[in-house]
Amino acid sequence: MRRLLFAVLSICLLLTHPATAQTLPDYTELYVNDFADLLPEEDEARIRAKLEELRDRRGIEFTVVTIQALSDYQHFGPIEPFATDLFNYWGVGDAQRNDGVLMLIAQYDRVMRIEVGSGYGTRKNVPMGNIIDTIITPQFKKDNFPRGIEDGVDAVIRDLTGRWPGEYDAGPLERGAGALRRILDWLGAWVYALFAPVAAFGVRAFRRWRRNKPRHCPRDGATMHRLDEVWDDNHLQEGQITEERLKSVDYDVWQCPTCDHVTVEGYKAWFSGYGACRSCGYRTVEGDTTILSHATTSSTGSKRIDYHCHHCQDNWSVTRIIPKKSSSSSSSSSFGGGSSSGGGASGSW
Repeated sequence: MRRLLFAVLSICLLLTHPATAQTLPDYTELYVNDFADLLPEEDEARIRAKLEELRDRRGIEFTVVTIQALSDYQHFGPIEPFATDLFNYWGVGDAQRNDGVLMLIAQYDRVMRIEVGSGYGTRKNVPMGNIIDTIITPQFKKDNFPRGIEDGVDAVIRDLTGRWPGEYDAGPLERGAGALRRILDWLGAWVYALFAPVAAFGVRAFRRWRRNKPRHCPRDGATMHRLDEVWDDNHLQEGQITEERLKSVDYDVWQCPTCDHVTVEGYKAWFSGYGACRSCGYRTVEGDTTILSHATTSSTGSKRIDYHCHHCQDNWSVTRIIPKKSSSSSSSSSFGGGSSSGGGASGSW
């Protein structure tokens, strides 16, 4: 009886599965499909130019895809089968050589994959994994998606062709000069990494000194005392208390011990996701962006930003235009019909 019930339940699940079956997005172009809107226009154009050059000069189709979440396409498992299905649905790469490459980033799932065509076998699994672990995801951990994607694209192209983007016809001297430029850029990044914290420490130290230096009462010249966090709330307005709770602004309250004169000073947080409210003026507003339509080479897209104030509870929305994608990628409208058998590598951050 139990086996019969189990069989009936299994059949019911199979019959109802299509209602929640995985869906796959259609591409709007061959090179960059930034469905998650992670790339500023200039970065997207630069990456597109590199991928277009790779296709023109080496015949290799390489496409970058960003999505917000796998669940947006009714996929609730690991990224690997979704990437393989998407690769084969689009037909990335030459149909005979099967040498295409797809870089897929799922922003909110914090996972990514570089899927390669079946023509590579398994020999690209380790190199793609190294690129993800050492070049791409370290930037993603800092929310620097444009840098991570572009550096990853450069490294993949270098692994596939033995040349960096823009150096396909370069001789030994030109390639040496390019290598020297990359070394200098790398050293520049290290110099920045070494001195930026020192500069930031100096700025913070100066700000701390300025914030803690003695205050004198403008009425009688007496040295004022700074109240602690519990007592200073008695002198703050409700909106200021909300700002402190959201950590968008921190307030100090100074009080004169002789005449009880009070001075309130506010210090905006350096990094805060909250902006000023159009109604109450406090830094208690956050926005949530929704892509309404994706931009293509023939039409602009649009996105809606929904704002909410945590103090006065005002809510409003604005719509912004997403510029058209560059028409330089429209020389060919479809992929070459390649396929993947699941080769490549995945990573998370």
